[in-house]
Amino acid sequence: MKKILILVFLFVAGVSFAQTTLPFWNDVQKFKKQDSVSFPSANQILFIGSSSFTKWTDVQDYFPGYKILNRAFGGSTLLDVTRFRYDVIYPYQPKQIVLYCGENDFAYSDSVTVDMVVERFRNLYKLIRAKYPSVPFVYVSMKPSPSRARLLTKYAEANQQIEQMLKKEKLTAFVDVYSKMLKADGTPMDDIFLEDNLHMNAKGYAIWKKLLLPVLKK
Repeated sequence: MKKILILVFLFVAGVSFAQTTLPFWNDVQKFKKQDSVSFPSANQILFIGSSSFTKWTDVQDYFPGYKILNRAFGGSTLLDVTRFRYDVIYPYQPKQIVLYCGENDFAYSDSVTVDMVVERFRNLYKLIRAKYPSVPFVYVSMKPSPSRARLLTKYAEANQQIEQMLKKEKLTAFVDVYSKMLKADGTPMDDIFLEDNLHMNAKGYAIWKKLLLPVLKK
């Protein structure tokens, strides 16, 4: 009886610890609660990553005829998506996986290098492939957010390295939204972002729609 009580205490303590220390714990629990009520059907296109996907709340309207399951959680890094892979990636049987993530990795600390982020991506990709070896995978490049102008060089370099990596992998696609969101002078477009100069408005998402359509699996 004593051992059982100890185990119960440790379980409760562990849950409490996770709730108070793990970033995005509550966001992920909301997904799990939704799944417990009505588990998503198989063969959907799984969107994962950070807030540019999270805030695309009407993504299904952009892609009629495609079934999309959005499990992105805002503010997340590649490390966060990796940490919660058992909750937001592994439970499903997707037709395709689309990832947008990496911006926040750089934004949270100036000490984070391009090599570090590319390695984080490589690790997450390997873990996805270990679970889903034959599911088509798409990476949407980091976008040129005006509010993060100091990081744009890092974004561009990381995008290039990730693109080169994916060229060597089967069943993958790299979607370059970065260059398509720039003006002729090389600076980010003015009218495709919200007031925070970080997240996109409908014009921005229209650019993404045009670029994603050719690679999505119907």
